[in-house]
Amino acid sequence: MTAAQPALDQAFRALSDPTRRAVVQALGRGPASVSDLARPFEMALPSFLQHLKVLEESGLITTAKAGRVRTCTLHKEPLAAAETWLEAQRNLWTQRLDQLDAFVLQLRNDEETP
Repeated sequence: MTAAQPALDQAFRALSDPTRRAVVQALGRGPASVSDLARPFEMALPSFLQHLKVLEESGLITTAKAGRVRTCTLHKEPLAAAETWLEAQRNLWTQRLDQLDAFVLQLRNDEETP
C-alpha cells in the first residue's frame, strides 16, 4: 500500500454516495453555502451535514464560516488522485484486452492455416 492509498480510499468512500457526488458536482461550479447545497435534497439538515462531514474528512471540501453563513469549497487534488488511479487501471485493462484480442486473432489464424 502506498502513502497515498488512505487518501484515495477516503475519496472513493466519499464519492460512493449519490448525495455527496451531487454536492461535489455543485461545488465544481464554485463555492456555495450549506443552505444552497442542501436545498435540492429532501433530508433533514443534520443528515445533510453528515454528508458534508464525510466530504470534508476526505479532503474533497473545506468549509469556512463568515457570520452565520458556512461556505463550502471544492478541493480538486483528491479528485485528481482518483482520476490518476482510474486512468492507470484503464490503461492496464486496455493493454490486457489488446493482448487477449491479439491472442484470439492468432488462434483464429492458426486454425485457418493448413
